[in-house]
Amino acid sequence: MDRIYLDHNATTPVDPEVVEAMLPWLGEGYGNASSVHSFGREAKVALEQAREQIAAFINCEPAELYFTSGGTESDNMAVLGAAYQLKGKKSHLVVGATEHHAVLEPAEHLMHQDGFKLDLLPVDGDGFSSVDDLRRLVGDQTALVSVMHANNETGVVQDIVALTTVTREKGILFHTDAVQSTGKIKVDVVQLGVDMLSLTGHKIYGPKGTGALFIRKGVKLAPLFYGGSHEKKRRPGTENVCGVVGLAKTLEIAGRRMEEDHRCIQDLADYFIDQVTTTLPDVFLNGPRRNRIPQTVNLSFAGIEGESIVLSLDIEGIACSAGSACTSGATEPSHVLMAMGKPKVRSQGAIRFSMGRSTTKEQLDYVIAKLAPVVQRLRDLSPLYGKQK
Repeated sequence: MDRIYLDHNATTPVDPEVVEAMLPWLGEGYGNASSVHSFGREAKVALEQAREQIAAFINCEPAELYFTSGGTESDNMAVLGAAYQLKGKKSHLVVGATEHHAVLEPAEHLMHQDGFKLDLLPVDGDGFSSVDDLRRLVGDQTALVSVMHANNETGVVQDIVALTTVTREKGILFHTDAVQSTGKIKVDVVQLGVDMLSLTGHKIYGPKGTGALFIRKGVKLAPLFYGGSHEKKRRPGTENVCGVVGLAKTLEIAGRRMEEDHRCIQDLADYFIDQVTTTLPDVFLNGPRRNRIPQTVNLSFAGIEGESIVLSLDIEGIACSAGSACTSGATEPSHVLMAMGKPKVRSQGAIRFSMGRSTTKEQLDYVIAKLAPVVQRLRDLSPLYGKQK
């Protein structure tokens, strides 16, 4: 069997329709959108048409959408920009305990370098935050709350509508990282009640290096970059016209495929979870069966390191990712799973299988067939497995 890719949460192949839409802007449509001549005007028209398409997809005004290089930049713009704008007036941040590092690290920087107080909004065993906990943490000094829409490791979809009810009552800015949800489930900034929302294209069959930040009209952010009037001086730099056109096409395709993709991948995910957990002992699903993006299946294998499973499956032509990060040569447990209260050894044995449009039942059967002997071999070598049992 050909190589099998189950790491769609990391990135996805670019859809051929998206490539076709981008090609003219890599060729004869090379003008700078800020130039006043005909080459520039053509690029500007394409840029603004794409802005209108993307804005309609998330239900905002085109003027509220700012193009970036991707989710990480959008998250940094929101967190740092809001904090620096309000510095001297407010000095407190609340971010989800299971946030992506693109939110956590800017918040930690503000705490260490700028004196902001930082509180992490806790989650329960399934990864959900509560309104009561948020009410307890926020106050008059809270500048920003940032809670991601769908978690990149577990797929858990937070009840953002309930959380923003709290921040609207208190006049606190709310940002959500919707990198893993936009294009997979409905994302409507008005319905969600958010002040800022980050999205990107490469998680949903679009180009890498292209993203956007929704900033609700009236919200002021301190700029992080200087040097031009692009994107109303909020994100100076020559616009990536080709990438933005690709992003618009990506979301167009996602819109017409969303229900079908969701249904098909949900069926595949349910099948995979059932087969793995019944075929192998001591395997645990991290997060709920529902209220998550179905693309994401996070499983812990008792007694073994996730990285060992990833490397062993890679030899078999199967790509997935560990639920833990490798730093300075030492495998650290996933902060997401630790925040959910999972034991350290369970967190270190976590694997994220993330599915996509190309995933088939035949591929999953092959993965299950290869996974069983890999897990058995690693457990036979592990001094921990017997002790854990």
